[in-house]
Amino acid sequence: MNSGNSNKYSRRKFLGQLSCAGIGSTALYSTLLSLAMTGRASAQSSPPTSPTNLNVNNAIPGSGDYRCLVCLFLAGGNDSFNMVVPRETTEFNNYRSARADLALAASDVIDISNPLNGKAYGIHNSMPELTNLYNSGDLAFLANVGTLLEPTTVADYENETAALPLGLFSHNDQQMHWQTSVPDQRSAIGWAGKAGEILQSLNEASDVGMNISLDGMNIMQQGNSTVPYSITTHGVTPIDGYNADWLPYIRPAIDSLLSQEYESMLKRTFADVTRRSIDAEQEFTAAIDAVPDFSVSFPDNHLANQLEMVARSIGARETLGMRRQTFFVSMGGYDLHDGVLDVHGPMLAEVDAAVKAFWDAIGELGIQNDVTLFSTSEFGRTLSSNGAGSDHAWGGNQFILGGAVQGGNIYGEYPEDLSLDGPLDVGRGRIVPTTSVDEYFADLVKWMGVSQSDLGTVLPNLNRFYDLSSSAAPVGIFG
Repeated sequence: MNSGNSNKYSRRKFLGQLSCAGIGSTALYSTLLSLAMTGRASAQSSPPTSPTNLNVNNAIPGSGDYRCLVCLFLAGGNDSFNMVVPRETTEFNNYRSARADLALAASDVIDISNPLNGKAYGIHNSMPELTNLYNSGDLAFLANVGTLLEPTTVADYENETAALPLGLFSHNDQQMHWQTSVPDQRSAIGWAGKAGEILQSLNEASDVGMNISLDGMNIMQQGNSTVPYSITTHGVTPIDGYNADWLPYIRPAIDSLLSQEYESMLKRTFADVTRRSIDAEQEFTAAIDAVPDFSVSFPDNHLANQLEMVARSIGARETLGMRRQTFFVSMGGYDLHDGVLDVHGPMLAEVDAAVKAFWDAIGELGIQNDVTLFSTSEFGRTLSSNGAGSDHAWGGNQFILGGAVQGGNIYGEYPEDLSLDGPLDVGRGRIVPTTSVDEYFADLVKWMGVSQSDLGTVLPNLNRFYDLSSSAAPVGIFG
């Protein structure tokens, strides 16, 4: 083939082929949606606040002017009462009785203490690195958190007097509610997306979005007028052939067609968005390629590969002009209706090693005070066994890692009694959450810089659990 083949490209053929094949490119797909929604093609709304109203003065000692949240979504429902276990004698015996064949032995946990209530707990022994991070004060746990419409008791649930999240115990609905923090409706607008629209003006103008996903088009980062910028563990996938040295005619042909003046508004918009998607891919790729290799060795698995790309992307923050960023990564397989003791431990070990490698890489960048990684999962699982594993439940335990985190603590209210039919059990060890996801996420977005006056915009259900006029954070994870 030779450059003369460029003559075969007509405007109609270009637009037709690009819309069918090129849309598979993550650069084009995410930028097409994002830019089309943010005002250059068909804007729907503007950020709900002005830059002067941002909470950017809550600096952390030793931190810079950069803040980043990394969401680790454990899809399927993490059996997190085997991740954090009570170790006081009575509480541990109740746990063992409730869990029966799913219970860990005392030798399967690493003992820790919780200064907030003076009690002993244990961490699954597959997570020694996270345990060390807890003991060093970089990591905290949040106990018994879940989706709630209002503060709820077992009596409220049994008497059907409580308003409950839609699709309680359903994977799809609970994943949505964790990502939207609006459990009374099915929404496609996420809390991080809304926070991003408030904070995006802190970043320099760029076609690379503030919210970056390693797991496609998630809801959490979807805003009213933006979508996440989707990348892979290898970076951004360009339009087929555009960067291929062995197809030298492709780039000039596409560039020429994109520079044409089209009479149709749709074609003009499509060409404009495509041009900027290509530019974004070039910008992002050049920025991460310039980041020096980390000395830390990441494990060779999908989660670690995702977190390594997150670390590289964070390393490119100054080149990309980013002062605020969020990232979304995920790991599936937690819907363990069987094989809890055999499968769950190795999965937690994978998380443990990947998160530790990520944290070491962030340490090499010198910005551990400016990055917070937090776990989420759609629900906890039943304490009782189904004979082989555990089933869908409600409240569960999460971890938060960051230099700004007041670590070495278990926040929230870890259940004092995990007995079946205990004070928080609505059946089979389905534990009613005592902390709402709204409170959890409020701490995170406040740390990112969302002002007190905008908390209700980002988290419309928050006022049912927290006084929006309060100066204190709902949970206090960051002190």
